[in-house]
Amino acid sequence: MSIDTNKIKKVDCLDETCPVPLVETRKAIRKASPGDIIEVTGNHESSKIEIPMAVEALGLELLSIEEKNGNWIIRIKIPEEK
Repeated sequence: MSIDTNKIKKVDCLDETCPVPLVETRKAIRKASPGDIIEVTGNHESSKIEIPMAVEALGLELLSIEEKNGNWIIRIKIPEEK
């Protein structure tokens, strides 16, 4: 899958604890355009679980969860038609 880097919207939640990562992710989703990719970076363990659950509840596509050195990146795709 090819990702248009112009469509990536980054949300930096490093060193933030609940509920900040989830709140910031929801804000980014509300502002996103169809086809955008929301890329959330953080290191709070509970948020790594809560964000994918919220993505599923909203009916959005969870593209990936990557972990490296205690940090994680969650990628969410906004559908072409909201």
